[in-house]
Amino acid sequence: MKLLVGLGNPGSQYEGNRHNIGFMAVDAIAREHGISQFRSKHAGLLAEGTVAGEKVLLLKPQTFMNRSGDSVQQVTKFFKIEPADVIVFYDELDLAPGKVRVKVGGGNGGHNGLRSIDPQIGLNYKRVRLGIGHPGKEFVTQHVLGDFAKADREWLDPLLEGLAKHAGMLLKGDDSGFMNKLALLGKTEEPPKAAPKAQSHIRQARPARPQAEMPKTGPMADMLKKLLGGE
Repeated sequence: MKLLVGLGNPGSQYEGNRHNIGFMAVDAIAREHGISQFRSKHAGLLAEGTVAGEKVLLLKPQTFMNRSGDSVQQVTKFFKIEPADVIVFYDELDLAPGKVRVKVGGGNGGHNGLRSIDPQIGLNYKRVRLGIGHPGKEFVTQHVLGDFAKADREWLDPLLEGLAKHAGMLLKGDDSGFMNKLALLGKTEEPPKAAPKAQSHIRQARPARPQAEMPKTGPMADMLKKLLGGE
């Protein structure tokens, strides 16, 4: 069994925040794979279902971001889930909006959700970093706690749909394949270039120049008659 954790803050006032893209990711997976019922349990909202033939638990901790580890630890302990079977989705300031990176272990990068999870279950879990862009150090708080703009939906909706559709690749350990699939979102193939026209090896004849009409009367006509031997 795998545990898929989305990080965010509970409450309708935070629902559309960039900091809640982890919740959005888990919700998208639930919709895509017909997992409909979340129950309040283990300090979070928990649902059970199947993704790509594998049994999974979906968790949205309700402890606020900086105590996310409390809920994750409770679920892993109760269901006896190893850290290697935990996948965490969260917002990443140091990635451009829409970019996705997957890694196992490593530092928390200053993310309060990971900072809470690490000491409770260890570092050997999979992290799915979902880029939201960096606004500059002085604007970080209002950026992460601000809602996605309407224009963001152009990349956010396809990202969440693609993430949910290809979640099975994460479960099977094909992290590179998963990232490649998402990297292709929004890209279209360039139209094929027209083949160059075949060069003809036959030189076309130039059009004949129009000939000047001979004058029939007048001094010029008389002169030409004399030159040509006419009367």
